[in-house]
Amino acid sequence: MQVKWTHKVLSDLARLYEFLAAVNRQTAALTVQMLTTAPKNLLMNPRIGEQLLEFEPREVRRIIVNRYEMRYEIQESTLYLLRLSHTREDR
Repeated sequence: MQVKWTHKVLSDLARLYEFLAAVNRQTAALTVQMLTTAPKNLLMNPRIGEQLLEFEPREVRRIIVNRYEMRYEIQESTLYLLRLSHTREDR
């Protein structure tokens, strides 16, 4: 299994960093580091996340990392990271 980051999730990560860095750059860097390492856990058990049935027949799932929701899709042996947002965001 391999992980691929989509342009949208990379954009979400950059947006999150800019938002947090305006207040505290160290916190922003630590948060981004935490979120970029989280998908490694999915490699061992990719179906651990909650399946989002509204995307069927695609296999889109989500995990919560601290207070952030990470959506991903499983296609054969590839795990595509789709979106990232704070759980308080209306997305």
